[in-house]
Amino acid sequence: MRSLLPKVCVIIPAAGSGERFGATIPKALVQLVGRTLIEHAVANMSPVATQIIVAAPAGYVNQIRTFFGDSVEVIEGGATRTQSVKLALAKVDEDIEYVLVHDAARSLASTELANRVIRELIKGEKAVIPVMPVSDTIKRIDKDGYVTKTYNRSKLRAVQTPQGFLHGTLIAAHKSKSDATDDAGLIEELGYPVKTIDGEERALKITRTEDLETATKYLIGSGDVDIRVGIGTDTHAFSTGSSRELWLGGLLWRGETGVDGHSDGDVAIHAICDALFTASGLGDLGSNFGVDRPEYKGASGEQLLRETLQRVNLAGFAIQNISVQIIGNKPKIGPRRSELISRLSSLLEAPVSVSATTTDGLGFTGEGKGLSAIATALIVRK
Repeated sequence: MRSLLPKVCVIIPAAGSGERFGATIPKALVQLVGRTLIEHAVANMSPVATQIIVAAPAGYVNQIRTFFGDSVEVIEGGATRTQSVKLALAKVDEDIEYVLVHDAARSLASTELANRVIRELIKGEKAVIPVMPVSDTIKRIDKDGYVTKTYNRSKLRAVQTPQGFLHGTLIAAHKSKSDATDDAGLIEELGYPVKTIDGEERALKITRTEDLETATKYLIGSGDVDIRVGIGTDTHAFSTGSSRELWLGGLLWRGETGVDGHSDGDVAIHAICDALFTASGLGDLGSNFGVDRPEYKGASGEQLLRETLQRVNLAGFAIQNISVQIIGNKPKIGPRRSELISRLSSLLEAPVSVSATTTDGLGFTGEGKGLSAIATALIVRK
């Protein structure tokens, strides 16, 4: 019987330049509503991913690693998109069933689009790509600029990402020496069928400044919009008692030492709540759920998160996205990162990205005395 959660690796070749922006930094590091394009792309793909590999521009590997901690594998990309994908494929875990290849420039492609690609793969397709109808008439011209053919646009489609493939099929395709503009082209060379599904407008390719303006409207709408950003933190010490369970990100971590606290001590959820309260002007974690509130003694992170969401919504705000980084030597976040993302995204009804890092043996967390978390919340007034 198939697992309900297929093992999916998302490869993001992000080694391209920002020349068409007139930027002096790589395209993946261009900012969009307070986050880089690569951060948006990872946040939207994280809920479906068991593993994420980013092929970064030379000289920017360490910088991009700081965005995600241990939750994303960042490698140096190649001179072309195809070379970057080949380098990333060599890092894909052996037990991965499906691979999605996604452009950082299409950073707003939704989690739902990725899920629809995966559903077709589960049905038995070897390659699946999202496409959009072509609205312009397309003509082929010769080297002198004369038209040689006019195409029937009813049969033409513009291709988007993420593109999904059986792991083994994509490996076979990249044994080719061809340098295709998309991976589906390599699959076509092998003679395999490529299934198309409906794409989405928000999966536009961001290559020019005007594209950034369009993308911003997808995130915050047009006109006068009240955008708020909040940062939250939380820290708890590991308990000396053996009966204390560890709850983190709404999940129970069996066999791990719990942390002391007024509630269940879920540092990830507490940091998210703190960020949401700060962004919406509703106080902070302590003023809402502090030790002076006996009704919250022993409360679960899920309860606190649901109540926080309700209060933020009642204040007239909607959550756009959440990012949380867990800091500590244990537990190991990587094996359950996709489960954490799915759980938190479901509770908040919004995209959540999760990363983890250590502090190289320094400080409270580095000495193994406890856990910390830092969260960022982006909200808008409805």
